[in-house]
Amino acid sequence: MLPIESFSIYIMFCVLVPLLGSFTLLFLFVFEKRIDLLEKQKREIALERELQTALYNQLNQEIQPHFFFNTLNSILALARLDRKIELIRSIETLSKLLKFKYRTTSNFIPIEDELTYVNYYLEIQKIRFRDRLHYEIQLENHVNKAIIIPFLIQTLVENAFKHAFDKNIGQAILKIKIMKKESTIYVSVWNNSLECVEPNRDGGLGLGLENIKKRLELLFPEDETSVQLTNLEDGTAVFAAYPYIVKAEKQEGEKTQ
Repeated sequence: MLPIESFSIYIMFCVLVPLLGSFTLLFLFVFEKRIDLLEKQKREIALERELQTALYNQLNQEIQPHFFFNTLNSILALARLDRKIELIRSIETLSKLLKFKYRTTSNFIPIEDELTYVNYYLEIQKIRFRDRLHYEIQLENHVNKAIIIPFLIQTLVENAFKHAFDKNIGQAILKIKIMKKESTIYVSVWNNSLECVEPNRDGGLGLGLENIKKRLELLFPEDETSVQLTNLEDGTAVFAAYPYIVKAEKQEGEKTQ
C-alpha cells in the first residue's frame, strides 16, 4: 500500500502531465501559426516589392521613347538644314549618350553620372541651336556623389526644349541647379520662357513630370518627395526634392532589407 505522500505525488503527476502536455501543444500551435503569419507577411512584402519594381521599370521605360524621339528630332532638324559637320558631331555625341544610357541599369545613379548624360544631350542641342542656346549647371560641393533616379534632370531639361525653346524664337537660356539643404536634395531646372507648361488633360503634371513624381514615391515610400512646376516672373522652373543619400549608403540599406 502506497504512503499518503507518494500517492499525493502520483495524483499530482497524473494531473500535471496532461496539463503540461496541453500547454506544450497550445504553445506549439500558436508558434506554428505565428511562423505561418510571418512567412505570409514575408511573401506579401516580397510580392509588393516585385510589383513596385515592375511599376518602376514600366515608368522608367516610358521616359526612353520620349527622350529618343526628341533627340532624333533635333538631329533630323540639322539634316534638313544641311548642316553636315554639325550633324556628324551630333550623331557622334548621340552614340556616346546611347553607350552611357545602356550602362545605366540601377534604380539609382550618382548625380555626376546623371549630369554626364545631360551634358551629352545639351551638346547635341548646342549644335542645333548654336549661339541662341546658353546654359549653366550649378552643383554644390559634395553633392555629386549623392544618388538620383536616372533621367530625372534629363527629363526636366527635355521639357524646357519641347515646351519652350522649340516653340519660341529668341534666346534660349537654361539653368540647372542641384543643392543640398539639411537632409534633402533639391533639383531645379529654370528656363527663360514664360510659356513653358507641360499640358495635361487633368490639369496636373504632364507625362514626364508625373513619371518622375511616381518613381520618387515608389523608391522613397517613407520619405517626403515632391515635383513642382512653377511659372515665375522671369521664366519657368521645375523643382524636384528627395532625400539626400550617398550611393554606398543606399546599397548598404538595400542589402540589410
